[in-house]
Amino acid sequence: MKTIVAIGGGEIGRPGYKIETEKIDREIIKYSGKKHPKFLFIPTASSDSALYAKTVNDYFGKKLGCKVDVLNLVGVKVSKKEIENKILATDIVYVGGGNTMKMLDIWKQKGVEKILKKAWNKGIIISGLSAGAVCWFKNFSSDSKKFVEGKEKYELIRLEGLGWLPMSYCPHFDTEEKRKPHLKKMMKEIDGTAVAVENCCALIIRDDEYRIVNSKKGAQAFKTFWHKGRYNIQKIKTSKKFKPVNDLISQSE
Repeated sequence: MKTIVAIGGGEIGRPGYKIETEKIDREIIKYSGKKHPKFLFIPTASSDSALYAKTVNDYFGKKLGCKVDVLNLVGVKVSKKEIENKILATDIVYVGGGNTMKMLDIWKQKGVEKILKKAWNKGIIISGLSAGAVCWFKNFSSDSKKFVEGKEKYELIRLEGLGWLPMSYCPHFDTEEKRKPHLKKMMKEIDGTAVAVENCCALIIRDDEYRIVNSKKGAQAFKTFWHKGRYNIQKIKTSKKFKPVNDLISQSE
């Protein structure tokens, strides 16, 4: 099965913060079918933060029992073959948060996205949070750093993702107030639907089915789209059962 777990946001136990996404993360591990799966962390979006890697190792490794490895790509010499060997040998790929624009640029330079797609088609679980969630979709709402009026700063913009999934995606829908108006504007400019996901909530897609899970009571996801001049926001219920992905793509009111 081809599986993607796209988490809208949340903490995994970095210093000073409580773990928020454990229920979702245990779902990721469950889908591997192994008690101690091989787990590959890709921290490109955070510029290969050593602290982030340590947090992941402490959490997914020591606490949840995964065999954690890290794929660093920023400022290091690593061959395409080395990258491929690491990615295709794992059970779970987990992509961390950070600057999505920078991450995708580096991946394209090194051919990482093509190897990741090969892994996905092979049945390796593809998962991630924030930047690691949005990148698999057609378009996404991003706060990646860009130059605005000659100065580098963060601004919400629409970016094109890898397009593996035929809808758009918006993370942090409950914690960043500018996300809702930006998504409304973004969806007016493009065709199709978007899935907007709150922190501590995730969209899981397996082949042509999906389900919504959360790790905090009340955390939600929504389908949004424009239809006949009106903007629609529809709540997607959490569920233990999978439903047809076509339900997320259709623009029925």
